[in-house]
Amino acid sequence: MIAIKLIRERIGGHAARLLALATVLPAPVAAMTAEPEAPPQYFAIHAQSTFEDQANLAFTSPYRGANSLDPAARGRETFDATLFVGARPWRGAQIWITPEVDQGFGLSNTLGLAGFSSGEAYKVGKAAPYVRLQRAFIRQTIDLGGQSEAVDADPMHLRSRQSANRLVMTLGKFSVTDIFDANDFAHDPRGDFMNWSLIDTGSFDYAADAWGYSTGGAVEWYQGRWTARAGAFNLSVAPNSEVLEKSFGQFQMLGEIDHRHTIRGKPGTLKVTGFLSRGRMATFDGAVRLGLATGATPNVTDVRHYSSRAGVSANLQQQITDSLGVFARAGVSDGRYESYEFTDIDRTVSAGVSLKGAAWGRKADAIGFAGVMNGISDAHRRYLAAGGLGILVGDGQLPHPGPEGILETYYSFAPVGPARITLDYQFVNSPAYNRDRGPVSIVSARVHAQF
Repeated sequence: MIAIKLIRERIGGHAARLLALATVLPAPVAAMTAEPEAPPQYFAIHAQSTFEDQANLAFTSPYRGANSLDPAARGRETFDATLFVGARPWRGAQIWITPEVDQGFGLSNTLGLAGFSSGEAYKVGKAAPYVRLQRAFIRQTIDLGGQSEAVDADPMHLRSRQSANRLVMTLGKFSVTDIFDANDFAHDPRGDFMNWSLIDTGSFDYAADAWGYSTGGAVEWYQGRWTARAGAFNLSVAPNSEVLEKSFGQFQMLGEIDHRHTIRGKPGTLKVTGFLSRGRMATFDGAVRLGLATGATPNVTDVRHYSSRAGVSANLQQQITDSLGVFARAGVSDGRYESYEFTDIDRTVSAGVSLKGAAWGRKADAIGFAGVMNGISDAHRRYLAAGGLGILVGDGQLPHPGPEGILETYYSFAPVGPARITLDYQFVNSPAYNRDRGPVSIVSARVHAQF
């Protein structure tokens, strides 16, 4: 009995010493061998290439105008290739340039639909490939505290870390929609939906040249669940022009409030965006009055004067499950004035869903379905009815106007490596707000790859 007692005391003493030792030993071997975090990047090169073939089927058209969609069955293709080059010159700063090769045309030379069918089709189409420097900007991030977050490498960001609360300043040439009106489920014509009024809010008449880029600057303040954004950008020298202002003689100011939330543990975001454009623009009623007085077809270029045009929109995205997400947008802009840069939409509402392929064993695949309803003001309608032409629309007459309704669905799959193939269908009712023409069916195939 004495021996057993001594053994128990010895074992107990050893156990206590082992327990004490465990508190000062390094982490277990499994934890010690975990992969260390990748170091921050100081230089990166990415590239993407996208080919899209799109065709509209033949549709009913008792008449057509200069900006009408061709009622015959037609097909068009676009191609672009972009190089993304980024460097970190000092702490918190990144410089990016994106030279791009473009070629091709949109359907009917990117005319005939207010919610145009391809975000890859610019307002400038060319048969031969050409090169443009679409972006050249510097971004400076200033940490303001809070939890440290990893930033993954992608074609517009170097791998790094940043604090949850921060100030981000961007200056140079880039797209307003690189920062404003973003949505994870409907914002990338190379990866998700194709229609202009789904990838951006249709009434968001953002400053841009004919390719969708401008020069200016933006400031973003991230604080907790909130982000406030403000920006100022050059408008084109004339509405829908290829040439930008250089000295803010005509400009646009923007503001956006962004609130991040969770619903049943799933993330979501609500954004409210406003813009005010200051430049030489026309009122539709002014163009119609001059046309009546002179016996000519109204033309906005004849009555432009320095004015202001404003608009506001809301943008919601919500993750429902790990695979399913929903989104919605709504917006309105001042329909007394001509659309300056984007397209002929004065009010819009859209909604849709995006579903990843994990549910059927293909994690890289995705399905999307969405609808949008676009509308114009009474003054805008009178101008088109009198034969006036807009940025994208103008059938020469408009005796039976109606809202332009669009449904779009796509299936995107990854056949091999970094390549993705997307099959897409769009149904457009009352194209260019004209009940006499259409409906129109549009089918598309898109091949995209990036690294």
